Amino acid sequence: MTDPGPRETPAARPESEREPPAPASPAARPESEREPPAPASPAARPEPARDLPSPASRPAARPERAGDHPARSRPAPERVSTLTQPKPTGGDASAGDIEGALGRIRAGDEQYSGWRRQLVTFLAIVGPGLIVMVGDNDAGGVATYAQAGQDYGYSLLWVLLLLIPVLIVNQEMVVRLGAVTGVGHAKLIYERFGKFWGWFSVIDLFLLNFLTIVTEFIGISLAMSYFGVSPYISVPLAAATLIAITASGSFRRWERAMFMFIGASLVLFVPLVIFSHPAAGAIAYHFVVPGVHGGVSSNAVLLIIAVVGTTVAPWQLFFQQSNVIDKRITPRFIRYERADTFLGSLVVVVSAAVILIATVYAVTGTSLAGHFVDALGVAEAFRAKSSFLGAVFALVLLDASIIGAAAVTLATSYAFGDVFNLKHSLHRKFRDAKAFYASYTLVVVLAAGIVLVPGAPLGLLTTAVQALAGVLLPSASVFLLLLCNDPQVLGPWANRRWLNIVAGIIIGLLLTLSGTLVVTTLFPSLSAPQVVVWIAVALGLGSAMAYGWLRFTVARRALAAGTGVAETAPGRADFAEMTRAERASWRMPPLALLKPVAWSPLTKLTIAVLWAYLVISVLLLIVKAIQLGTGG
Repeated sequence: MTDPGPRETPAARPESEREPPAPASPAARPESEREPPAPASPAARPEPARDLPSPASRPAARPERAGDHPARSRPAPERVSTLTQPKPTGGDASAGDIEGALGRIRAGDEQYSGWRRQLVTFLAIVGPGLIVMVGDNDAGGVATYAQAGQDYGYSLLWVLLLLIPVLIVNQEMVVRLGAVTGVGHAKLIYERFGKFWGWFSVIDLFLLNFLTIVTEFIGISLAMSYFGVSPYISVPLAAATLIAITASGSFRRWERAMFMFIGASLVLFVPLVIFSHPAAGAIAYHFVVPGVHGGVSSNAVLLIIAVVGTTVAPWQLFFQQSNVIDKRITPRFIRYERADTFLGSLVVVVSAAVILIATVYAVTGTSLAGHFVDALGVAEAFRAKSSFLGAVFALVLLDASIIGAAAVTLATSYAFGDVFNLKHSLHRKFRDAKAFYASYTLVVVLAAGIVLVPGAPLGLLTTAVQALAGVLLPSASVFLLLLCNDPQVLGPWANRRWLNIVAGIIIGLLLTLSGTLVVTTLFPSLSAPQVVVWIAVALGLGSAMAYGWLRFTVARRALAAGTGVAETAPGRADFAEMTRAERASWRMPPLALLKPVAWSPLTKLTIAVLWAYLVISVLLLIVKAIQLGTGG
C-alpha cells in the first residue's frame, strides 16, 4: 500500500473522550437499532471539508427531518460513532493535513463555508489529476504530436478529441480506488489476482516506465542541443535536479515544483498559438471528421496507436492512485479530485493540439513535410520560420521532458514500494524512506546513462515506446475494470453498469487499434481500413456472444438452486441503502480480511486470451519497429 507518511495532526484525545469504533459490516443496521434524529438547530451549519484521522471520527449525515428545505436536505457532516463501515487498513489513510501546492486542509479547520469553502478545498486538492495529465504530454508526447502534424497535417486532430472520454473514464476509476482503498494499484493487483498477474503487471510497468524515462532524457538532450549545450552537461544536470526536487522530504515542495513547470509550459504555448497562424476552418473540420491524410496505412495506424499510448499510458493509473493516497485524499474529497482530473484532461488535449497545429505551420511549404526524424528536426523547422519560435518549441520540449521524467519515475518508485512493502511517501524525509528515494535515484541515473551512449536510435526509440504503451494499455484497463467491479474493494463506490459499458467500449477501441497493427504487420498486403472493420466486427460479435452465454449460465445456476432469479454480484446489495455520509466514510477493510476473488470461466478465458494477445502484439511491434528503423 502507498505509505502516507508521518502523522502531522494534534495529539490524540484521551481514551475516555474517544468514540467507540464503527462496526465492521458495511450493511445498514436495522431500524430499531438506529439513533433517533437530532433536535433541530437553526444555528447549525455544515463544517468545512477536512480529513479526519479514523472512521470512528469521520463526519456523518444529519438525519433528515420533515419540513427540511430541499437545498438543506443533503447530509450535513457532523460527528458520528454509529456509521456502519469497516475500518481502514492500519496505515492506509493518513491522519495528517492535506498539503497541496495551492492550499492546505487542516483537521478542525472551520473558518470557511459555502462557495468559499469549496473553492479553498478544490485549490488544496488540485494536483494529482493535473500533474498526471500534463506529465503524459512528455518528451514522447511532444515528439509524437509533432510527427502527427509533420506527416499527416491536421488530419489526426480527431484522435485527440476522442481521447478526452478515455482519459476521464480511466483516471476517474483510479481516483476512487486510491481514495477508498488507501492501497496502491500494484499492491491491489498483486493481492486480488495473485502473484502471477501481479508480477506480470508490475514487470510490464517497470520495463515500460524505464524505457519511457529514457525518452524523457532523450527529449532533454535534444532540447538543450538546440541551444548548443552538450548532452554530457544537460542530462546529468537535469538528473540531479529531478533527484533534488523529489528527495526534499516534502510533498508540498514537490507539488509546487511540478506546478511551476506546468505553468511554464502553459505560458510557452501562447506564442506558438499566436504566431503559427492556425487555419481555424480546417482545424474545426478535422477535429470532428475522422480521416488520415494520404489514406490509412500500417504506418498511420502505428502512429495513431502511439498517439493513444502517449496520451493514455499505463503508468498514469499507478501514479495517480498512489499520489491520491500520498496526498491524503479520502472519499470525502472524491468530487474535488474528479474535477482536478477533468481539468487535467482538457489541458492535455489542448496542449497536444497546439503542438500538432504549430508543427503543421513549421513544415508547410518545406521538404520536411512528411519526413519526421525527431523533435530536434521540428525545432529546426521552426527556426527556419522564426528563431524565436524555434527556441520556444525547444523550451516546450525541455519542460515537458522534466515533468514527464518526474511523474513516470515517481510512479515506478511508488509501485516498487507497494510490491516490496517499503515506506514510500513524499512526506517522509530521506532517512525515513531510504529504499524509496534510492530506487528513484537509481532509475534516474540509469536512464540518463543510456541516453549518453553514442549512436542510440533516439527518434525510433521514442516512437516505439509510445506504441508499446498503446499495446499494453488494454491489459492495464482490464485489471482496472475488474478492481472497480469488486464490491469488497470499493463497496458503495463500485462501478455502475453504464460506466462498465463505456469502459468496455474503450477497451474494445484500444484492442481494435492494437490488433490492426498486429494483422497489418503479419500480412502487409491487407488493407488497413478493412482490417479495422474486421476486428471491430469480430470484437462486437464476440462480446455479444460472451455476454449472452454469461447471462444464460448465471440464470441456469440460479434456477438450479431453486431461486428462480439471476444472482447479483456478492455484496452489492449491502450498500444499496447507504446514505451519502456513509458512502463518504466507507473505506476498504484490510486486504487480509477480504475473500479471494472468484474467477468465472469467462473471466479466466478473457484473461488468457488477453495474455496471448499481449505476447504476440509486443513481438510483432518489435518487428515493425525494426522494419521502420531499417527503412523496410
